Amino acid sequence: MNTRLTRTLASVTFGLAVLCGLAFIGTGVVHMRDDGAVCIQTGFWANASLGNALPVGKGVTASSSAARLCQDSPSVEQRAADLGGELPWLLFGSLALLLFSRLLEAVLKQGPFTDAVSRRLSVLGWFVAVGTPVAGLVVGWSQSWLVGSMAPVAGSGPTVSGPQVLVLAGLAAVIMGKIMREGVRMREDLEGTI
Repeated sequence: MNTRLTRTLASVTFGLAVLCGLAFIGTGVVHMRDDGAVCIQTGFWANASLGNALPVGKGVTASSSAARLCQDSPSVEQRAADLGGELPWLLFGSLALLLFSRLLEAVLKQGPFTDAVSRRLSVLGWFVAVGTPVAGLVVGWSQSWLVGSMAPVAGSGPTVSGPQVLVLAGLAAVIMGKIMREGVRMREDLEGTI
């Protein structure tokens, strides 16, 4: 096992987790203090030919050709919903990288085929498998609510956005963690009998 490479990867992963965490905090603070317009792309009017008769709320400008809605003076709720399109993935990425960094630290301290590594791999897998659809649902709900607040007739139910294929990767990590745990138990039993 190449410990130098693993140590470097653990350090880089931890650094990326910290950067994502700082980006999460910075984006939230800067965006909530911003007093500019809030804009969102929507597929609702993508094929519409309504011209200037688009049914939008007060203070909302809409472009049917770009399928874009902009609220000039957004409420706190609209600004928070706009953040809901960015922050969940930053938080998810930061926590997933932190869990991966902890997994690599366990590999460095105890070796790759230990109970601690198998547990941390399972925790990372469950986090990715469950966290991906949760983050995607929060993003989809936020965007749907934001569109509905600007154009009430355009509101649709919440959708799940983002790379949902990560659920499969998370489940694969859970399965590998269970396989590793059984391998560790078998090795311990074998060592006990010899």
